[in-house]
Amino acid sequence: MSLVDAAAVKNLIIDLETGQRGFALTGQERYLKPWEAARAAYPGRARTFLRSSDSAGLRNQATQIVRSGQSFIKDYSVPVVEAQRRGDPVARSAATVDEGRRRVEVLRAQLDSYEARTRSVLAVRAAAAENNFRWSVAAASVGLVGSVTLIGAFTVYVRRSLIRPVKRAAAVASRLADGDLSSRMSETSVGEIGDLEVAFNTMGRSLEESRERTEAARRRLTLLYDASVSVGTTLDIERTAQEMVEVWVPRLADFVTVDLAVPVLHGGEPSNAAGLEMCRVALGGIRTSPPLYPAGALFTMVASTPQARGLESGLAIIEPDLHTDTAWRVQDPEQARKILDYGIHSLIAVPLLARGVLMGVASFWRSQESKRFDQDDLSLAAELAAKAAIAIDNARRYTHERATALALQRSLLPHGVPGHPAVEIASRYLPTGSQAGVGGDWFDVIPLSGTRVGLVVGDVVGHGIHASAAMGRLRTAVRTLAEVDLPPDELLTHVDDLVLRLTSDEQVDMAEGEEAAIGGMGATCLYAVYDPISRRCTLATAGHLLPVVVTPDGDVQLVSGAIGPPLGIGGLPFEVTELELPPGSVLALYTDGLVESRERDLDQGIAELCHALALSTESLEAACDTVVDTLLSDRPTDDVALVLARTHALSPDQVATWDIPSDPALVVRARKLATDQLDAWGLSDVGYVTELVVSELVTNAIRYGASPIQLRLIRDRTLVCEVSDASSTAPHLRRARVFDEGGRGLLLVAQLTQGWGTRQTTAGKTIWCEQALPDV
Repeated sequence: MSLVDAAAVKNLIIDLETGQRGFALTGQERYLKPWEAARAAYPGRARTFLRSSDSAGLRNQATQIVRSGQSFIKDYSVPVVEAQRRGDPVARSAATVDEGRRRVEVLRAQLDSYEARTRSVLAVRAAAAENNFRWSVAAASVGLVGSVTLIGAFTVYVRRSLIRPVKRAAAVASRLADGDLSSRMSETSVGEIGDLEVAFNTMGRSLEESRERTEAARRRLTLLYDASVSVGTTLDIERTAQEMVEVWVPRLADFVTVDLAVPVLHGGEPSNAAGLEMCRVALGGIRTSPPLYPAGALFTMVASTPQARGLESGLAIIEPDLHTDTAWRVQDPEQARKILDYGIHSLIAVPLLARGVLMGVASFWRSQESKRFDQDDLSLAAELAAKAAIAIDNARRYTHERATALALQRSLLPHGVPGHPAVEIASRYLPTGSQAGVGGDWFDVIPLSGTRVGLVVGDVVGHGIHASAAMGRLRTAVRTLAEVDLPPDELLTHVDDLVLRLTSDEQVDMAEGEEAAIGGMGATCLYAVYDPISRRCTLATAGHLLPVVVTPDGDVQLVSGAIGPPLGIGGLPFEVTELELPPGSVLALYTDGLVESRERDLDQGIAELCHALALSTESLEAACDTVVDTLLSDRPTDDVALVLARTHALSPDQVATWDIPSDPALVVRARKLATDQLDAWGLSDVGYVTELVVSELVTNAIRYGASPIQLRLIRDRTLVCEVSDASSTAPHLRRARVFDEGGRGLLLVAQLTQGWGTRQTTAGKTIWCEQALPDV
């Protein structure tokens, strides 16, 4: 019986190793039940094993095996289980797993050697018994010739009743040891031989059942592991649902459907489970075209269906026999009939619930020859769905945050660029297609006084809501500073100081580990001002890429100039670059996401941008499309902003300029010059207001300013009146009291015109105002 005991010891070692590994992988206590049972049974089984080893050699081998088993339990298996219970990651490390595998292989080798030696001993004993019988017969035949027949009959009896059963038992034991657990004895003998046959058959059945349980546990653990690494590889909700189907079919079900509440697809949370509109996000199976709602179908679940009950209770629901159950058919009786005719016979519906949010339901279907679902399948389906729900919720949260950041960023970007006399504008903004989230790329087109225009493009490093919020603050700051007509280098200096102050203020209240919204991320900006009268473009850049210019004859060149430090560095100057742009030139402003990616470096990207801009297109919109199609993939890895500006120029007959002597008596002459010019332009209808405006502005310049004084009228979509002088003192609008003699001039100008303002120049200042023209 030592072979039986050896097989029992091997079975206990298998149960110990399987239970401990299952608990280490899943953390679930139920895997420890066979482990605890095997651990408790091992001492008694080991003593029996030692007693049944009836030779010195076998007893020595059995002693080594028992000690190795005790060492495996005490020194390895128990510490691993205790470490897993404490949450120690060492329990799941590769080194720990390899050590367990090594110990088990040593035990199996020792047991295999013991079984082989036991079979050898049995064979020797059988041969010795047969030989002894032969000698006894031969000796008896010398003295008892008359007893030959009796002795021969006894010999045959011994052969049939003792030797052959022992040989058959040894053969069956050998096959069992080699892994053929289906081997059995006939159970036709009686007495001790009959008991031996029953014992061998019982051991075979026990080993076969143990192997089946072990294989089922291995398949379950493999499926759970594959689901953990294959589901949720992206933050796309639909892709995650499809991954669920691909992993679960056919290892758990013949068909799987994943239905999500419609708000979940847009990053929202369902308000309640009752009456939810569901969308079938994924469908897969072992055969094509099953009679189930297709992917993309919208429907509302009837309360009596297993799916609706699962959503309401938050528990997995099993319907092992769809033929006998009728509640699920209420959803769509005709569809239910087709499902049964198709051979589908069993269903498990599991709600997708994660972090308190009920998002949908996963349905598992079996058909035709597949066995009906049981409670083990229900437990496995619930565990798989729980893990998958976390991946779905991660994708839902990402979708919500991305939509929020994108909505915030789009609200902060220009909503359609208005027409401007100085430039024709076309623009594109493309959010990133990666999982990093919306970034901080932005652009702006700012109308300035004197028919000039400001062009801005910038990039806040980083992604998400923080980057979008920082972008909005920078855009507001740049637009505000541009409204006071600061030159590009001075504007960037003020923005740089602002970023430094904002970063300092944020760090005071910032929690540990957080970054400042702007300074901690980094930001770049390029600001350019184009004047259609002088046809000159003045620009400065804070760490941003220089623009590309396309001349009217099609020549493409990258602007050369100094690139200042990024915003938030402080203490370093920003240099100005001046360009003379012929009418019809195209100025291309862009962010690095357009020209730089993992597939190409910055220089290669700029070269491809120049090549795309060189392609002849009459429309700037078509040029934008050409650039985007040439340089970008379907899912850009970074945000992209692109602005194309085609320059216009005002003709000389649209501008009139006069030098005004610093003599109050000559204000009349200034009014006369202005009205004569308006008559020449056919704008006598605005002559009265213009006279008042010119009189007030020229008088203020003569009284409070310094020579030289210049008057300029610009006719375009509006009439612009400008008076410049050498003083840098800017006037301020105030409301004069009843008996004040002055203070009403600028108030009068503000009331009679669309707008007015002051801009500083290198030679002093300019006071300007705009009037609407009658035909505009």
